[in-house]
Amino acid sequence: MSFKLPDLPYEYDALEPYIDARTMEIHHSKHHAAYTNNLNNLIAGTEAENLTIEQILAGVSKYPIGVRNNGGGFYNHNLFWTNLSPNGGGKPDGDLMKAIETEFGSFEAFKEKFSTAAATRFGSGWAWLIVSGGKLTVTSSPNQDNPLMDIAEVKGTPILALDVWEHAYYLNYQNRRPEYIDAFWHLVDWSEVAGRYRG
Repeated sequence: MSFKLPDLPYEYDALEPYIDARTMEIHHSKHHAAYTNNLNNLIAGTEAENLTIEQILAGVSKYPIGVRNNGGGFYNHNLFWTNLSPNGGGKPDGDLMKAIETEFGSFEAFKEKFSTAAATRFGSGWAWLIVSGGKLTVTSSPNQDNPLMDIAEVKGTPILALDVWEHAYYLNYQNRRPEYIDAFWHLVDWSEVAGRYRG
């Protein structure tokens, strides 16, 4: 089995003005494509070829570092694209909103905690909303690591991801990561996140 670069569920310019078309095109067709191709090359002819990406990440400590980096890059971006929508923004409802209010006190408190995790992740990495032990948790990870990996500091199932590598925002926002984080909230597809929460 080889992994395939997914098509985006929208056009490259669909997320403007929050994320520009050129950034989306480079991010998807160059960065995500490279992670996908590198992962396929690294696992070719190994037992990992017959595993799902989730299975590979769950045992990633036994593979070369390239599998960790490119496998994470492949999975993380797959999640990130589906978390975004030109019709996104607003707030979740139903069970997800209840869980957010139970765990964080309010949607605003959750949003602040998630934004802080994204803003304070030094260098390149990701911010996450995950389900861990049946509860919602906000965390972040360096590079292309994620909470599915056996080496993760905080483990769980990701349901919302924000890419804070500079390649995700530099053309529009340069070093103004907090502005990019603010823009992200206008794009979150809460129906998609809720579906992942329900499992």
